[in-house]
Amino acid sequence: MSRAEAVRAANALGARWAERVDTGAGTVLMPAGVWPLLGLLAPTGSPQVRGELAEVLGASPEAAAERARELFGLLRGAPGVRAALGLWSSPLLRPRPEWLAGLPMDVHGRLTGDEERDRKELDGWARRCTDGMVDAMPVPLDPTTRLVLAAALAVRTDWIRPFSDFGGPPEGADEVWPRPVHYLSRLTRMLDRAALLETPDGPITELRVLGDRDIDVRLLLGEPDAAPGRVLAAGIEALAGRHRRTTADRLPLGTTGPGLRIGEVRSYDPEPELYVTVPQFTVEADHDLLERPDLFGLRTASSPSATEHRLPGLADGEPLYIGSAAQRATATFGRLGFRAASVTAFGVGAAGAPVPPPYRVREARVWFARPFGFLAVHRTSGLVLAAGWVTEPDPYVDRFASYGDPDEEDGF
Repeated sequence: MSRAEAVRAANALGARWAERVDTGAGTVLMPAGVWPLLGLLAPTGSPQVRGELAEVLGASPEAAAERARELFGLLRGAPGVRAALGLWSSPLLRPRPEWLAGLPMDVHGRLTGDEERDRKELDGWARRCTDGMVDAMPVPLDPTTRLVLAAALAVRTDWIRPFSDFGGPPEGADEVWPRPVHYLSRLTRMLDRAALLETPDGPITELRVLGDRDIDVRLLLGEPDAAPGRVLAAGIEALAGRHRRTTADRLPLGTTGPGLRIGEVRSYDPEPELYVTVPQFTVEADHDLLERPDLFGLRTASSPSATEHRLPGLADGEPLYIGSAAQRATATFGRLGFRAASVTAFGVGAAGAPVPPPYRVREARVWFARPFGFLAVHRTSGLVLAAGWVTEPDPYVDRFASYGDPDEEDGF
């Protein structure tokens, strides 16, 4: 089973999830953390459960489990990703050895039945495996809990070329943020980082920001009336070539799109220019996957029955079912990581009369002045690691206003 098939299947689930997720207050979701768990559970299901999961996963339960192992192998081998799989079981449950043998586990712990003690153990694992970005396991524990299967996923990248910590949209752009926001900006000569996607839901502007460790982040802006879920889904679909993508260096002069303008300016440098303005943001979300059981193939698996075993391939004994399924996620877009900086200035005097810029060059401007989407993508495989929607960027903070009198010791 190829990793490419696993990536396509996980991305397809991510696109469907993105279409249906509530984006009202901003959100982030990580389909690459959900798909493998569904795949590993699929072979344990009753015939009806197996059928529902196979439909969602796009493969037979056995093939889905193999793809899940392939995905974990891909994630663990990606330099910008940290992935872990944990299993905790009650002494009242004896998982089948053949199922355990197929789990690419990092830990197999024990649930003691002491809720406080177990919660401390699970939350500590979540913090350790996400470098503190997620501080708690998102599922509840109660006396009926027999097993917890969890995947942790952490993604880190530093921009190959950092942003400047200032800027704003061009004059005349319609901003809809309810408060001043913290903008980042960047000037580059590589116009192919911006593109216009042609989709059934209208044009979508895509900006690709390259990070180190084989990670890209793609920002997506649709028309003002475009459904956020469709913008995100179209961005994922574009990774598989399902929508025409024209880069800014090939768009005709005068082209406009959502937050995009292609024109000409006079310059002292003959190279084209791409000027980007994007807000800094942090988004967090908690997802109860059982609120949409059909989306994840969990309709029957999450229906308790005193007589029917929903997961007979997991363990013998009392009937089992999926009592909870949730994801807690967070994402931050900024200058990413610690930055130390100094300013060095030279005063240069002009000799003679001003000379006008000798070149007319192509200029592409891209700005995000209203809600937009983002994808974090493993560059080599095209696997979507995270997807989300931004409605409230980080607020603007006047850093100079926070300083005291300039004559004071701590001032300038």
